[in-house]
Amino acid sequence: MTEPATTTRHGGAIPAPPGPRDVAEAAAGRRGNTGESTSTARPSVIPGAGPAPRPGERATLRLRGTGDGTSDGEGDGDGAGEPPRYAPEWLQLREPADADARAHDLLDPLRVRLADLPRRGGGLVVHDIGCGTGSMGRWLAPHLDGAQHWILHDRDPYLLHFAAAASPRSAADGSRVTVETRRGDVARLTPDALAGASLVTASALLDVLTREEVEALAAACAGAGCPALLTLSVTGRVELTAPHPMDREITEAFNAHQRRGGLLGPDAVTVAAEVFGEHGATVRLSPSPWRLGPGQAALTEQWLRGWVGAAVEERPELAERAERYLTERLSACAAGELRVVVHHGDLLALCRPVDGAA
Repeated sequence: MTEPATTTRHGGAIPAPPGPRDVAEAAAGRRGNTGESTSTARPSVIPGAGPAPRPGERATLRLRGTGDGTSDGEGDGDGAGEPPRYAPEWLQLREPADADARAHDLLDPLRVRLADLPRRGGGLVVHDIGCGTGSMGRWLAPHLDGAQHWILHDRDPYLLHFAAAASPRSAADGSRVTVETRRGDVARLTPDALAGASLVTASALLDVLTREEVEALAAACAGAGCPALLTLSVTGRVELTAPHPMDREITEAFNAHQRRGGLLGPDAVTVAAEVFGEHGATVRLSPSPWRLGPGQAALTEQWLRGWVGAAVEERPELAERAERYLTERLSACAAGELRVVVHHGDLLALCRPVDGAA
């Protein structure tokens, strides 16, 4: 987190997030005049929804060295071993489902803790790690009272532009919300980097970290004495209607894919709760499932393609049967007959204040 910060004023010449038409077209892929998808192949997956390698694109947040000799520094090089960038279209597509899913029952204990913190002249200081297009701030800032200054961290300057342009403007009580952006790597987060922080937030991050990275995050939060609200980590459970014989195979293969390279994947919430507890934090957990129906068909389609694509990448022998499975599921989705529950978990870690505050 060493690059200079950029303080963003509203109204700057920053590109606006893609509109509904952009997202719908990106989600649908190439379609014929009939409106039906011409293929269920993986290339129609928006980057971020699932395996969709696009050479030359950077990751939204480099979490570690790639192991192929490329640097994990802050340069602008497009290392061939880096994973694909999360497309803003994917992040926008999932934002309403994320907002509906996040656990509101964690907000009251968070508000109590924040109310007990010493008030600074500028109000609350919130660090949003791996912010993407800034959906966490847009959701949380209007739920908290008082002036807030959000520091948005991401490796991808492209996404930081979207986050800054669409940042929240006011708190629950009408107080001012300001934003700055910082490029950086979560693996470099330290207590010093969080000095003066009131809160650390992240969304859909824990499951793409290793245990060592979660330990570093917990140590940084504990060292700074600030709470952490970490939402929407996958837990490895999926429910689809109607049940299909391949549901379990796809789920197990996807979960194995999530654990590649030592990533926590579906174990993330359990491990993070343990690690934060070891650092003296009081930890609260709450479920935060996506509940997808006919009204979320575009998101469901992209999620299905990514979910099945990751499973096949993990177990190539599933490819032929998985293609038929995906075609069947996509048909049900297009007909408004498919409902999906994708289970996630939210975590609130109330670290001990370092200044003796309650």
